[in-house]
Amino acid sequence: MAKRDKRQRELPEEARLREAVEEALRGLRAQAPDDLDDALYAAASALSAAPAGWEAVSRSVLRVAGTTVRRAWEYGWQPADVLRLVRRELTPAEVRFAVDAIAAEARRYAPDTLGARWAAQLADADARVWWEADDTFLEGFAGRERLSRFETTACALGTLRLIGTLPRIGAAGPLPGAAHARSVGRAEARTGAIAPRMLARIRALLAKAESTEFAEEAEALSAKAQELMARHSIDEALVAAHSTEPVDGPTACRIGVEGPYESAKALLLDAVAVANHCRAVWSSEYDFSTVVGFEADLELVELMYTSLLVQATAAMRRAGDAHHARSRRTRDFRQSFLIAYAARIRDRLSDAARDVAAEAEQEDREVLPVLAARDVAVGETAERLFPTTTAHRLKGRDAEGWARGEEAADAAVLRGRK
Repeated sequence: MAKRDKRQRELPEEARLREAVEEALRGLRAQAPDDLDDALYAAASALSAAPAGWEAVSRSVLRVAGTTVRRAWEYGWQPADVLRLVRRELTPAEVRFAVDAIAAEARRYAPDTLGARWAAQLADADARVWWEADDTFLEGFAGRERLSRFETTACALGTLRLIGTLPRIGAAGPLPGAAHARSVGRAEARTGAIAPRMLARIRALLAKAESTEFAEEAEALSAKAQELMARHSIDEALVAAHSTEPVDGPTACRIGVEGPYESAKALLLDAVAVANHCRAVWSSEYDFSTVVGFEADLELVELMYTSLLVQATAAMRRAGDAHHARSRRTRDFRQSFLIAYAARIRDRLSDAARDVAAEAEQEDREVLPVLAARDVAVGETAERLFPTTTAHRLKGRDAEGWARGEEAADAAVLRGRK
């Protein structure tokens, strides 16, 4: 332990080197796009040959990386959001450096203070500390990526420059380190043992719906999943309404909405969100939508959206193969297909949700008032997080694509059969 503490203590020359890294990043962030490459190469050349040595450079880069990543979290970003933009703007090697920078910063926190979504994003990215010591990180990264020291330093600076330019956005959940195990325990106590089993059944049904090649089977599977989702949401609302314990209000999560056809995908997500007592706000410049709702509904929205997107994409490709033989307007066809699919799904999901709520009201007259109160709370939270929004209207350009999209949505009937 004493040896580790000594190695991690910042010596005066390393403090100066860290300041040099920070100064280099400030300079890069101020560069015009046309001058960025030259400035990046100059900064990388100077740092890779720093007199303090490569090990000191490695430690300094990781220190600055931790500060840069933490600032992104404080500005409202989450791991998946950052990596989505890095993938869009930078090289695969820089994406992997971003993953390592996130892993290095995440080691500051106890696992039970990350929060479930944050931990899941780290796991999805495989963000883990694979290096034995910070002073060997860059050497190990260079060997893994087959890069020179100069190229490795340029990779690090380019990645941190982008992360350091991210603006403030609305927060979606607590910062890492701020979640508490007791809040998780309270949620589990409130939902009971049934919730995990219910979610497992929904996931299994949707997975089968995605994998089957038979439209009628997919229809029945999706129908059952939607019924379970609606019933689960109502049960959660009623339990919360009668709870004597403090109940969490609406929160938010982000769901990636990436191209191609991102506007149509955002429309589909909005349809799923509204039908399930949530609100979705699309941030097109950042490739995600923020979904606002109660925790029990947010996971259901993501599950249904992901499944419908898989089913829609498969149906679109099947329809597009026949269409492509007669027309070169493939992009217009697919865009129109997805817009029509989303519009029809919106109607069907909303109808299904109303039907299930009406059935539940026959058993308990409190259902509709409870759901209405939750809708008001979600709306108020969404307005607080996004005080200014604009409507985005889409129009399909390909008549055949629109017709095939409606047909595919009809095949994904979400109302169960008696």
